[in-house]
Amino acid sequence: MTDLSRVLPGFPTAQYAGLLPALENNKVTTAELLTLDIADLGKRTKLPLLDLKRLCNAVLEALHVDLGVSEKQPDKPSALKQTASDLAQRWSTISTLDESLDQALGGGVPTGYVTEIVGESGAGKTQFLLTMLLAVQLPPPHGLGRPALYISTEAPLSTTRLAQMLRRNPFFKDLDKKPTLDRIMSTATPDLESQEHILQYQVPVQVERHNVGLIVLDSVAANYRAEYERGGSLGSNMAARSADLIRMGHLLHDLARRHNLAVVVANQVMDRIPSSHSGGGTPGLFAIKSSVAATPKQPPRLALPRALAAPPGAEPTSSLADMVGVRSSMPEPPPEDPPAPASLLLDHQNRWVTGWGDDPYADPNHFKTPTLGLVWSTQIASRIALLKRPVYGRKEIIEDEDLPGGGVALRNWRRWMKVVFAPHVPGTGQGLDGAVEFEVNMGGLKSIEKDKE
Repeated sequence: MTDLSRVLPGFPTAQYAGLLPALENNKVTTAELLTLDIADLGKRTKLPLLDLKRLCNAVLEALHVDLGVSEKQPDKPSALKQTASDLAQRWSTISTLDESLDQALGGGVPTGYVTEIVGESGAGKTQFLLTMLLAVQLPPPHGLGRPALYISTEAPLSTTRLAQMLRRNPFFKDLDKKPTLDRIMSTATPDLESQEHILQYQVPVQVERHNVGLIVLDSVAANYRAEYERGGSLGSNMAARSADLIRMGHLLHDLARRHNLAVVVANQVMDRIPSSHSGGGTPGLFAIKSSVAATPKQPPRLALPRALAAPPGAEPTSSLADMVGVRSSMPEPPPEDPPAPASLLLDHQNRWVTGWGDDPYADPNHFKTPTLGLVWSTQIASRIALLKRPVYGRKEIIEDEDLPGGGVALRNWRRWMKVVFAPHVPGTGQGLDGAVEFEVNMGGLKSIEKDKE
């Protein structure tokens, strides 16, 4: 079939070799095989109904086994019948090496899922990822005791910064077995073609060979933006880009679930311009139209023939149509459709999945939105937004012997971590309500206590 090898890579296709070519020629998908009536499939493919029914049952049973809900696995309890203690034993996370940040994340970044770290440039995304490359090597409960794989699409892996974290983070001082840079594998994908090849063929081999516990992709949007937004042709390539994103999301999720590892991707943001329907921000076309219509303006005077001119002393008419007594033969334009309710607009729905805009008192002109759109948002399980704001007024001076320029730096940004959505922990409240403020220091990430504000 068209997608059977992608949905069930281990399905025994040799037993049904006589059926698959006809299904492939008629473009029958796995979902259609399981949902359509057998008689309809037989008319469409001209295949025996009994053989189609056997194939449907085999595919359905293979899906049950793949999801862990099959009753034919006595040695493995069904996922639908597992207790809370069974799920707790399988649950594992990778720590951020900070107690407050871990508490907001429900213990850390979970394995078996695809997690996204999104934020502006300088918000701390790379620092977050580098910390996890070291933390995954720690034994449970802070790590998995496994190596990490770093895939870069922009800048190469900063080994100098990793060595600095190892030396300055207080969490590593008293450890007998510290993380090492030797257990961090890295590769670069300068374009979309090499990225797809590495993710599909090379990464699975490395994961099985070295028992990788963490895959980091920094960043997920760089190659897609360079490939599909070139020359302003994003609209014509939207369908192809959406298909590529869905395929990559399925591949990353399959790696995370099959090998019980964590997949963490960094994403960029772009400015979001509010439309006129959203009720905020810069006025749009409708506001311009209303302002023009509200301005009283005299219509231009028309030169009429002498026979149609009004006689002296006659009262002025209201319009040319009333004066002439005729109507246009052209059909009247249909009335405009009423605007959609605010709850159905994209601007309203984006605020609940992007991390920006859910604060009713925020300035809509400063909203951001993660790149790759809603299609990519459906491919990830968790989204963690890193927000930053400038510090106005007197700047705080930091003295550190490892800093260049005499050991003095200026702190002029405040940063927060916010859980937008996740399957294992509730999301943060509106705006910065419930978000954890943190700073980036020589050892990595460190939360700021509220009493110090």
